[in-house]
Amino acid sequence: MKAVISVIGKDKVGILALIANECADHNLNVLDVTQTIVDSMFTMTMIVDIDKMSIPLNEFADKMEVLGKEKNLVIRCMHQDIFNSMHKI
Repeated sequence: MKAVISVIGKDKVGILALIANECADHNLNVLDVTQTIVDSMFTMTMIVDIDKMSIPLNEFADKMEVLGKEKNLVIRCMHQDIFNSMHKI
């Protein structure tokens, strides 16, 4: 199974590393990453494999949301099926 992590915020050093380290700490495998910086705004979408994650996805998503608030970022994590349903035309 896969999940989608999205990050938005003012660009600064270490955002990608911060998210990747959290993923590694909870045994998520990063499959794909796309990031863009537009006018000092950082945006990133990360696809992760959640088959072997060490905590439930909803708990990880809550932790990422709190981390985002601490770092002045908006971080969302959701199951890929939900993401796909939200973005289906």
